[in-house]
Amino acid sequence: MSVPMPGSPRTQTTAAAAAKKKKKPVKKKKRRSSTLASITLYTFFFMFLFGSVFSLWFFLTESGTNLRLMMADTIISTQHRDWAKYLIGEEELKKRVDRYWAQFDTYSEIKDKDLVRVDHKPATTVVEKKPPVEIQDIEGKNFKGKLLIVNDPKTLRIAVPGTRGKGEKVSSMVKRLGAIAGVNAGGFVDPEWKGNGFQPTGLVMSGGKIFYNDGGMNTRNHIVAIDKEGKLIAGKYTPNELIKMGVQEAVTFAPKFIVNGVGMIKNQADGWGIAPRTSMAQKADGTIMFAIIDGRQPGYSIGATLYDIQNIFLEHGAVTAANLDGGSSTVLVKDNQILNKPSSEYGERYLPTAWLVFEDPAKANIKNIWEGLDPSKIDPSKW
Repeated sequence: MSVPMPGSPRTQTTAAAAAKKKKKPVKKKKRRSSTLASITLYTFFFMFLFGSVFSLWFFLTESGTNLRLMMADTIISTQHRDWAKYLIGEEELKKRVDRYWAQFDTYSEIKDKDLVRVDHKPATTVVEKKPPVEIQDIEGKNFKGKLLIVNDPKTLRIAVPGTRGKGEKVSSMVKRLGAIAGVNAGGFVDPEWKGNGFQPTGLVMSGGKIFYNDGGMNTRNHIVAIDKEGKLIAGKYTPNELIKMGVQEAVTFAPKFIVNGVGMIKNQADGWGIAPRTSMAQKADGTIMFAIIDGRQPGYSIGATLYDIQNIFLEHGAVTAANLDGGSSTVLVKDNQILNKPSSEYGERYLPTAWLVFEDPAKANIKNIWEGLDPSKIDPSKW
């Protein structure tokens, strides 16, 4: 058999054929690159098309606008209020915030018809003994939570941290003070959600004494309080007025949203967004209820509007109700255990105030850690 010599026509033909074979994979790569480019182009096209259609629906239709406003209200109720301007614009943001506060002021001015009668049975009357607290599960379409029922409103005290310069977890307050149960209470100065939880906003009263007041004695604040008769007081009052009314425990927050058994919030759109929430209510017989709603946890509980909370309270016979601090502060503690799922990624937060339930509230050793401090000189971010 003859062997082709190098450089012969046969050798060149064989070499050319081999070269063509080697080039075939290159053509496949080009084909793959072309296919990938087409897929990418179509993907971007459909994303653009979907984005355009969604934007038209989100900004120009009634249903889209309702969702957008609900999202904005949810942001407004957080410490990152300014972010809502990216959904509704700065002018609309200001209008909505002003409208909410105007509504809250209006709710607070409605005269209380004194429907609450805390039960005072004579010593000879046989009364069914109820436990100090009861807990029920509550849930709605987008939320889950707990209802804490306090059968005697006079067992409630406002507790404050035990260490100056730093807030305290509710679970720690419950354990340190020997309480039965506790929930978070009033608002506080919280720069960038990184505050130390030590500086409250407005007013704090415990045991009938003013612990903290960042205004004057005639400065009106939105108040959630319990008076010496065990009656829930909610609305806008001055410290002087609260003292004259015999208020024992008080924090600052808003709004009051059930007055004389009537809900003030008319629909979901007025419910101040979807969020984790803590709210407080009272029945005509004096029973106190706390709604503790988890949120910001997709697949478990997104959160509730104030309209949702209002409906829960009305179903349970509330005649008065007011909102407390919520969001990542929302927590329920009983028997030294946290019973809900706080939304904060860092776990339970450090706070300046909590509503605690005691067997004997008069013996609770709650000291005023703000005594002698100038509120303007407190650094709420310093740990």
